[in-house]
Amino acid sequence: MSKHLVVVTGATGFIASHTIAQLLKQDYQVRATVRSLSKADLVKSMLSQAGVEDFDQLSFVEADLTNNKNWDKVMENADYVMSVASSTPTNEFTDADAMTTTAINGNIRVLTHARDAGVKRVVITSAYGAIGMGHTNRTTPFTEKDWTNLDNSNLDPYQRSKTLAEKASWNFIEAEGNGLEMAAINPVGVMGPVLSSDFSHSNQQIVQLLSGQVPAVPNINSGYIDVRDVASLHILAMTSPKANGGRFLATTGETLSMLDVANILRDAFPNFEDKLPTTVIPDDVLKEQAKENPMLKMMATLVGNFADTSNEKAKTLLGWNPRSAKEAIIATAQSMIDLGIVK
Repeated sequence: MSKHLVVVTGATGFIASHTIAQLLKQDYQVRATVRSLSKADLVKSMLSQAGVEDFDQLSFVEADLTNNKNWDKVMENADYVMSVASSTPTNEFTDADAMTTTAINGNIRVLTHARDAGVKRVVITSAYGAIGMGHTNRTTPFTEKDWTNLDNSNLDPYQRSKTLAEKASWNFIEAEGNGLEMAAINPVGVMGPVLSSDFSHSNQQIVQLLSGQVPAVPNINSGYIDVRDVASLHILAMTSPKANGGRFLATTGETLSMLDVANILRDAFPNFEDKLPTTVIPDDVLKEQAKENPMLKMMATLVGNFADTSNEKAKTLLGWNPRSAKEAIIATAQSMIDLGIVK
């Protein structure tokens, strides 16, 4: 029997690279998409960092979510697709509508070509941003039944785009999927070992904290999850019959403040103690600063928000068991120190 072929989009990405590493270690064939084939060596270097030694089952195809070129070739004979590539808050878009349109069109492009090629199941990487944003007076943990409130005028454009892109994907499956199966993974803040100096936007706060760039932290609460557990949840959602048609929150179920994160780093890395903050910025001060500083706008929408989440569905339905948020945060920092990203 031939090995199952899995397509993974956006191979240079943080979640994608760890997912590819786990698939190769589990003896899958992997066809990875990159925007340029010149990135293939970078991907292999990252995979080596993750412990992959044999690349015989790995191939690359040049493909971009913004156009149809090569997507037929990407999907040829594929059994499964991990649709991981997407825009991030660090991308520059002319406006919020452009960000949303790009996110939706990218998802639909992957789903359309997967359906036409006879792929069994697509696992899309969505986000907690499609679940837990724009809600007021929340007191119970967010679950997969929740959707971000698109009627909230303070909603950040990135969170809006993630929500609309996931909704569009489910609508496509229902109306035009023709039997194509789909599952969605919705990670909270993704931490864990970085594999190169090109790392995820969610890891940026660790660099900033350890580098002394944050004299005081905003009053923001968040869930955190290790990228290795996000990758394993993608694979469980790909293979489990129970996962078809499901959304799965990738979270430890813990909620930490940014000061909690700083304190975890302080305890684990005492050499960095003098660089780590000990105070919290008042909410009104941050919101005022955000009016002048575009970089703070998204942060200002998160101040004081309730952010508790539940991972009960992934644990009970798929047998998923993630490591702790503390372990994920420490692993992020250690890898950045080891790679010389943080001095």
